[in-house]
Amino acid sequence: MIKNLVRTFGALSFALVPLLSSPAAQAAPAPEVTTLADAVGLVKVIEEDRTGYTRSKFKHWNSGDDAGDGCNTRAEVLIAEAVVAPTVGAGCKLTGGTWTSYYDGQEVTSAGSLDIDHMVPLAEAWDSGASTWTAARREAYANDQGAATSLVAVTARTNRQKADQDPAQWLPPAPEAQCRYVGEWVSTKLRWQLAVDAAELEALKAFAEGPCEDSIVTYTPAP
Repeated sequence: MIKNLVRTFGALSFALVPLLSSPAAQAAPAPEVTTLADAVGLVKVIEEDRTGYTRSKFKHWNSGDDAGDGCNTRAEVLIAEAVVAPTVGAGCKLTGGTWTSYYDGQEVTSAGSLDIDHMVPLAEAWDSGASTWTAARREAYANDQGAATSLVAVTARTNRQKADQDPAQWLPPAPEAQCRYVGEWVSTKLRWQLAVDAAELEALKAFAEGPCEDSIVTYTPAP
């Protein structure tokens, strides 16, 4: 009988090991905090390649972080970033609400006048390493609400001016927004282990060693 109990207890012990060591049971990784200059130094440099890119390879918008709220990722970001909360109606229709588009400092009172910008555009992500990802990881990237810097509600005008350009080619028109933008760009690249090209690196270094030398970058590696 004792032997049977030992065998039973041993089996239960082994069965518990995977549960205790499962990802859900582990603590979330602590955010990395560093200066902008040091953060720029952590990003790998490659020659970017857009071969094979299509926007459809990044599925968005999906059902968002809360699959039961009836809102997709776009709507969830709009709700989260509202300065004055909108009313959420049937089918997740948003009415009312106020937002501040930090790229240009504009106050917006209609959700339809806003775009949800991928801080690092999908095409740029593809060029910088996402071309090797699985479809599931690209979908996770395109709908990333795990970091407040990944998706941002901005005026449609500024988002379309930006298009797929990196900071060597485009910066927010509001001068006071530029250091924040560069920091969030680098944060997103590090979060998703995306690389930069040579021109992009030089632009980031110029900001890190100049007007944005006091900027701090905080990021958590994506799961």
